[in-house]
Amino acid sequence: MTYPPNVRTAPQSAPTHAPAPAQPPAAQPPAGRGAWAVGRERLRTAATTEPGRLQIIGAVLAALVVAFGAVTAFEISDRASAADNVVSRSQPLSADAASIYRSLADADTTASSGFLAGAEEPREVHERYQKDIARASRLLIKAATNTDSSSESGRQIAALNEQLPRYTGLIETARANNRLGRPLGGAYLRFANEQMTKDLLPAAQKLYDAETARLDQDDDDARFWPLFSIVVGVVALGGLVWAQRRNYRRTNRVFNHGLLAATAASTVVLLWLAVGHTVARAELNDARAHGQNSLKVLNDARINSLKARANENLTLVARGAVLTDDGKSDKYETDYITGMDKLRTQLSQAQKLADDGEGRGPVEDAVKGVSEWKVRHDSASKTDKAGDYEGALEKVIGSKDSTGQSFDQVDAALENALGHEQREFTEAAKNGRGALTGLPIGAAALAVLGAAGAVLGINRRLSEYR
Repeated sequence: MTYPPNVRTAPQSAPTHAPAPAQPPAAQPPAGRGAWAVGRERLRTAATTEPGRLQIIGAVLAALVVAFGAVTAFEISDRASAADNVVSRSQPLSADAASIYRSLADADTTASSGFLAGAEEPREVHERYQKDIARASRLLIKAATNTDSSSESGRQIAALNEQLPRYTGLIETARANNRLGRPLGGAYLRFANEQMTKDLLPAAQKLYDAETARLDQDDDDARFWPLFSIVVGVVALGGLVWAQRRNYRRTNRVFNHGLLAATAASTVVLLWLAVGHTVARAELNDARAHGQNSLKVLNDARINSLKARANENLTLVARGAVLTDDGKSDKYETDYITGMDKLRTQLSQAQKLADDGEGRGPVEDAVKGVSEWKVRHDSASKTDKAGDYEGALEKVIGSKDSTGQSFDQVDAALENALGHEQREFTEAAKNGRGALTGLPIGAAALAVLGAAGAVLGINRRLSEYR
């Protein structure tokens, strides 16, 4: 019987290191649950405990109070900026635009008056003309520095700067011919008046309209109610009242000093906002009703008085050479009648808008002057039609009982009325701007204090759970 050989096999050496156990896969958030989902889950978990709910309430209250202060500061800063524009930019530019128009119209009127005086133009008349031109040029430069060249105002300023030298050139040519006794001087004067009527004054009117529209826009922006701030303020106060009521129901403690301080700060801001803007709005309304509207009517009245005076002078210069489109009437006499009718209508409106004796007095003087002017003009017109040109000329530009004296009386009265209304407007507009002073900074500071109070008040309750 055969046996297998007795062979001893070498024992297999044991491994020096035991194999590492398999690691479980890293925990992964469930599919579809990102950081936002985890955050919501933690927030939901925190909301199931009273400390967690208090922390959430404190954060929401602080955010509401800060948002109230920030929105109030932003909206009131915008209203204050618009009110400041009304006082320091829009209204002054509108007034300057009206002065440009008046200066140009008065220069044209003065030039025709000097022409009627004969070859030797009175010195005071020439100085008045030069003063008008210099004033218009200076105000155009001032307006150009405060206006965007691409805007409507900028385009009209450019047009006026281009046309004004041409006009003054025509006037100087008319003067030169008049001194030499040449009839051609009257033609150049009519050409200059035509350029003033068709180019310069319409451009000045557009400039005035554009600046007045900007003034109206700034005024509307300043008076617009800060509704968003009021809504956020009411919500913040509601949240603070709710939190204190909740605290009372759970602890029977009437006051939480932190929440009470936050409520007081928010209440102050809301009352300050409501009262301050109400006062500002009332003052700006007063500035518009008793200043801005009166200024517009008085400016229009003064412009029409200047136009009427220029047409009255040109009636004698042209001597019937320029007719209306239908060829039946003297153009300048017709335009004079139209301008005087507008002037009387505007003075009637100015009387209604004047709110005190100081404002009504100059307007009543202007009304009397217009009536006297009309009587004297009719007398001069009858004298001219009777063939007495020199007699008519004396009644128009003479030193005694002339239409020129009536015009000067009307112009001076309107200037006084404009000065009074300008002062009233400026005072009321400054009061409106002043009512908003400090509110943006105050609202922001009180909002920070209120938010701090809300956080401290909630932390006081949280400390009871530690």
